[in-house]
Amino acid sequence: MRSINRHRRLPAMAMFTALATAAPVAFSQSPAPPPTAPLQHPPAQPQPPPTPEELGDSLFAHQRYQAAIETYKKAPRDSASVWNKMGIAYQMMYNMQDATRCYQVSLKLNPGNANVVNNLGTVYDSLKQYGAAERMYRRALKLDPKSAVILKNLGTNLLSQHQYKKGWEAYQAALAIDPHIFENNTSPMVENPTSHQDRGAMNFYMAKGCVRAGMNDRAIEYLRMALNEGFTTPRKIAADSEFNRLRGIPAFEQLLAAQGTP
Repeated sequence: MRSINRHRRLPAMAMFTALATAAPVAFSQSPAPPPTAPLQHPPAQPQPPPTPEELGDSLFAHQRYQAAIETYKKAPRDSASVWNKMGIAYQMMYNMQDATRCYQVSLKLNPGNANVVNNLGTVYDSLKQYGAAERMYRRALKLDPKSAVILKNLGTNLLSQHQYKKGWEAYQAALAIDPHIFENNTSPMVENPTSHQDRGAMNFYMAKGCVRAGMNDRAIEYLRMALNEGFTTPRKIAADSEFNRLRGIPAFEQLLAAQGTP
């Protein structure tokens, strides 16, 4: 899931201290004027109340999705951003019908938003409408060709359609942009496929991606899942040069040994 980027981080604060010293100076001019009264600072101005969108964002950050939706509904109806956020909130509650409706309204207001197109693709994927989802991802990539999230989602979609070579190529493109794309991301992403074979394929190629990104521990975990789901065998893993970097790591050697591979 697009995704609130998916926006909620507290900015870092820095404190600076300056210490200045001055040498005494003797003046031969007229005496210094008498001290003036201290400056009076104007009273602090009251802060404006948060907008419905800001309140909705806060509720969403606390995973109060239904309350966030009701608050977003009070925001201006011509805000593409608010409609997208409502769509994500509905999607987090697995209400794909309303999520789709909100994303479509957002796109009518702002057709060029690649994130919303991507989010709509994740809905179609969750409904197993893989062809429609792929079209959404490719449309989103035309709007934002350098989005690692969209490329990753496209890769998983292609793996679900058993297009393993093309899926791996999309993963590689995503990794070239963001080596940590396989880590948790706030944007909407495609869920794991339902069949053991498809999940195994996705985990196997995600393991390859993690090896290339230097995330060896995560790669080994993905390989473990790919083995458990029957997509590959220890001998094939041992013979695959992509995994040579894992040689000598105790967890990798134990994984192969546990499966009966020397």
